[in-house]
Amino acid sequence: MINLTQFIQDRIRNPNLTEALAAVLADIAAACREISRAIDKGALTGAMGSQGGKNVQGEEQKKLDVISNDLFLAFLQRSGHVMGLVSEEMEAPFIPHVKDAEASAKYLVLFDPLDGSSNVDVNISVGTIFSILPAQTAPATVESFLQPGTAQLCAGYAIYGSSTMLVLTTGHGTHGFTLDRDTGEFLLSHPAMQISPETQEFAVNMSNYRFWEASMQHYVDDCLVGKDGRRGKDFNMRWIASAVAEVHRILIRGGVFLYPIDSKNRKQGGRLRLMYEANPLGFVVEQAGGAASTGRKRIMDIAPNA
Repeated sequence: MINLTQFIQDRIRNPNLTEALAAVLADIAAACREISRAIDKGALTGAMGSQGGKNVQGEEQKKLDVISNDLFLAFLQRSGHVMGLVSEEMEAPFIPHVKDAEASAKYLVLFDPLDGSSNVDVNISVGTIFSILPAQTAPATVESFLQPGTAQLCAGYAIYGSSTMLVLTTGHGTHGFTLDRDTGEFLLSHPAMQISPETQEFAVNMSNYRFWEASMQHYVDDCLVGKDGRRGKDFNMRWIASAVAEVHRILIRGGVFLYPIDSKNRKQGGRLRLMYEANPLGFVVEQAGGAASTGRKRIMDIAPNA
């Protein structure tokens, strides 16, 4: 089977896919492999449970959140091609100390080191999300990261479930690689993934129903009524509380994942973070034939302001 390195070098015909970007992707794959190992051994090494504090988003921080974040920072400094990193677990961008940074460091990396980390203690799938942007100025500043999703050169996620998979796009389709634990290689197992146009599944947290806009309530009501309503079809409802797991299911089986804005999170503009959750997942989904929307506009067209 073709491994990730061979695929990047031989199969993707993309003028933006330079040797430098290939090196960054290799470091991301190595970080995800180590995060997978840390999750597998979490209960044996005392890494499960809460860290005892909150991250910059005000969410309870798990020990594995911090471990995963540290692994990503360590691995993404190896190539010397990354000018700056932004993470859900850090208050400010991390700027690596790279030699001749202005000449060699070409990329910015944004990531959620452990999406769905509230699930780790109960052994439900979690993931890592990443997005790679061009470093347009040197040195990197906060403003350097405020690029729309359409500027992404590459994006993807790792999912740590019954197997560990790395799913990514460089703008030429979405491709899935499964970790072979015997060799430590990510092998191409799901080439040119395409979302099924027919589905009977939708994923949403119904406990927030009373806080949604009326239009979202009407949509879900139609799904719940099933074949007795105007959709004329019965649906199954899912909810994993891990965006990576929800999106991965859509790639494999079709469907829709909803996290609608509501009266509780309207001030913050919604629940999912644009730059290291919605944009990279949106890029992956679009390249597999799907769509990513706020309900009013394409997600990747949004210009971030903070």
